[in-house]
Amino acid sequence: MASSRPLARFWEWGKNIVCVGRNYAEHAKELGNALPAEPLFFLKPSSAYLREGSPILRPYYCTDLHHEVELGVVIGKRTRAVSQEAAMEHVAGYALCLDMTARDAQKECKKKGLPWTLAKAFSTSCPVSEFVPKEKIPDPHKLKIWLKVNGQLRQEGETSSMIFSIPHLISYISEIITLEEGDLILTGSPSGVGSVEENDEIEAGIGDILSMRFKVAQQTRRT
Repeated sequence: MASSRPLARFWEWGKNIVCVGRNYAEHAKELGNALPAEPLFFLKPSSAYLREGSPILRPYYCTDLHHEVELGVVIGKRTRAVSQEAAMEHVAGYALCLDMTARDAQKECKKKGLPWTLAKAFSTSCPVSEFVPKEKIPDPHKLKIWLKVNGQLRQEGETSSMIFSIPHLISYISEIITLEEGDLILTGSPSGVGSVEENDEIEAGIGDILSMRFKVAQQTRRT
């Protein structure tokens, strides 16, 4: 897909990170959430992006940081109210992503009826892998995504288990938010999410296509 900017480095200039929640039934159940009747999504700022070589920072206000491994979909051209049938024409490629979540902050936000910004949008909350061109993944609904913490398998799921397919998500989201070239959609996490501590090492991958590693560090508050 022709682009005026390098899609292989979408994290440097893409505007929007759209995250879909509760898109795997077992993950919804493990957190005690009802299955959604339509896609549930929220946003992260582009400053949440993190690349290998830099640490994931547990926010100073968080004592329970969770990992959530997800397949990311990189948008290749401006997308507004696209049909499900045409949605995949707007996909440039994929990336593996982590939706790092301050779970304790999220619980407090839910209890008070507040937005999830503190829980989901902090800096380093969206580690991403290398870009994988669309042509290298003929069917994104036939992938295995996995995550290990300190060598121990925590998450392993099949993208075929998504409640809402990628075309469904793109169509639904693009009716509400115009998607731009370089934007990223996180498609939800399989079950097995859990806490990570300072100095833990997270390794995650898409089958044997790619993998990535990140260390966890503690943010110190500037006063």
